[in-house]
Amino acid sequence: MANLTYPANLKYTESDEWVRVDGDQATIGITDYAQDQLGDIVYIELPWDASQSVSHEAKFGDIESVKATSELISPISGEMVKVNEALKDTPELINDSPYDEGWMLVVKVTKPEELDSLMSAEEYQPGRPLPGRPLPGRPQGSPLLYTGLASQSGV
Repeated sequence: MANLTYPANLKYTESDEWVRVDGDQATIGITDYAQDQLGDIVYIELPWDASQSVSHEAKFGDIESVKATSELISPISGEMVKVNEALKDTPELINDSPYDEGWMLVVKVTKPEELDSLMSAEEYQPGRPLPGRPLPGRPQGSPLLYTGLASQSGV
């Protein structure tokens, strides 16, 4: 595994998304671990109309790599303020810079209490099996490649 980073100023989910809070707004993306496990990202589908909203633990898009297509799950509820339009033409920014140029959405947080369920960089443990979540396409006891984003190909 590559030398992956998890900035201390971010909050993390068990499904490998990150959140950067700035006042009443939050930027959302996927972690270095998630992009590493997905491999080369070739396509991303986001709600390109920034007038939409996202809901806690609900799908807000899809990400496709050479290995898998996975759902993107929102770590918080909010009204979309901005979408990273650069990802339309250069989705590989997520691989190159998952915390800076590869961010996905900025939302106005509508339920700040949801931020309490997110983990610090110290608490975040990428790659661990998640309680109560079956491992798609993997027999009991087999090695895991990825347990985060909701994969549609079993990776």
